[in-house]
Amino acid sequence: MRLRPPLLLLAGSTVAAAVIAAPGVASAAPAAAKGPTVTVLNRTVIAPYHLAHSGSSVYVADGGTSTVSKLTSKGLVAVAHGPQGPAGEVAGVAINGKGTLAYTASDFAANVHTLTIKPKHGKTRTVDLGTFEATRNPDKWIRYGIDNPTQCQRDALDAAGVPVSYRGVVDSHPYAVSALPNDAWVVADAGGNDLLKVDRNGRISVLSVLPRQPTTITADAAAALGLPDCVVGVVYNFEAVPTDVELAGNGRYITSLLPGGPEDPSLGARGSVVSVNPANGNASKLATGLLGATSVALGPNGKIFVSELFGGKISLIDKGKVSTYVNIDSPLGLTFFRGALYAGTAAPTDEQGNPTGTGTIVRIR
Repeated sequence: MRLRPPLLLLAGSTVAAAVIAAPGVASAAPAAAKGPTVTVLNRTVIAPYHLAHSGSSVYVADGGTSTVSKLTSKGLVAVAHGPQGPAGEVAGVAINGKGTLAYTASDFAANVHTLTIKPKHGKTRTVDLGTFEATRNPDKWIRYGIDNPTQCQRDALDAAGVPVSYRGVVDSHPYAVSALPNDAWVVADAGGNDLLKVDRNGRISVLSVLPRQPTTITADAAAALGLPDCVVGVVYNFEAVPTDVELAGNGRYITSLLPGGPEDPSLGARGSVVSVNPANGNASKLATGLLGATSVALGPNGKIFVSELFGGKISLIDKGKVSTYVNIDSPLGLTFFRGALYAGTAAPTDEQGNPTGTGTIVRIR
């Protein structure tokens, strides 16, 4: 079984530079002197991309096994299976107040991307998100890359194998899901760069096409990539890659974002968390300077927890400030309930992405 690292599948280009926080946008702060207590609850997961809770139970979407499981005192009990094989993946999981389970799945070999809705009683429905992306391609009007590039810039990026300027392409990777009122769901499509609504009848609509992620190419970045001086100072507009979405009490969608391109630490901490207005789909930044923002959880009093996969920590966004909540290796999915934060951590892997051990599910107080 090959672990499919989530960030290696997301859309984007290959040039980046460090993001400089805009005025009024929080940036990650140093770790606190003392941290909360971490208790390991399970050591059998591989890639727990997302967690959800219902009643007293925690549910886990494990992309490494393409399985949705319920965490019990005796271990994980499978409740749903996604596409199997090395190209199969389950990524997002959510449960609504009626006990209806929803999860996102992809079969990359067949290019099939779906949301499965499984009620407690009644017929399971599978919604074809991939076909929606193929026919609608909501970000097809957005131009990524460099606006109005010079011939020198074109030649330089062409030689480096980097797209100079392009419009949004057809690409689906439903990566997270959250429950909405009236038996509806919101899906974060990391390939499509958007948030989608699936209503109780399985109809799909666009809630938000997330904005371009501009980055200024510094002299150091250009030198490291072997690019000429004409590229220094140029703004490259990367794709926005949503990795999680949660419905806040004020009706806004709290969404973690990765910028397209390399997501590892090589080009700096470029992830962010945004708040999306449900009325018009516009996104405003709550925090930036995050290293691999892969999941969010909503805590009490407006607090937001965000996992930084490559930062080796879970950060806390509170009243416009970002601080380290706890240092933990390879954090992925998060959910908060009963006064505690639950988190999944990824298994270690070799250079080919094959797991060399297991990950964990932990409770953090």
